[in-house]
Amino acid sequence: MTEERCIFCEIIAGAIPAAVVYEDEESIAFLDITPINQGHVLVVPKHHSRNIFDARHETLAPLMRSVQKIAHAVRAGTGAEGINIHMNNESAAGQAVFHTHIHIIPRFHEDGIVMWKGHPYSDGEMQKLATQIKTALL
Repeated sequence: MTEERCIFCEIIAGAIPAAVVYEDEESIAFLDITPINQGHVLVVPKHHSRNIFDARHETLAPLMRSVQKIAHAVRAGTGAEGINIHMNNESAAGQAVFHTHIHIIPRFHEDGIVMWKGHPYSDGEMQKLATQIKTALL
């Protein structure tokens, strides 16, 4: 564990109770205590990492398999009309618990949840940013 006190590591260790809906060797999933909609689940790898930026590749692939499996179950179990899969990385993006985790949020027409609004690019800005991102991949 790299954080001073990681609440998700404590849940994984069984030191803090949680409403667990799924667990395998690599991950655990439990209901969020402050859900966006009822049935909002967090899927957490058992190996501690801060977020997407330092998670091991060996952690992320099985985590996404669990996310897909749980998303099907959340949709069926809640009667959701859709599902949001969401991950916050660093505090500027809304990350509050610094242990890699993915939100599965059941969605319903007319549930009142407003997603962010996009902003169009100015002339030439899209291509400039595409080039910058491609360059950063090298």
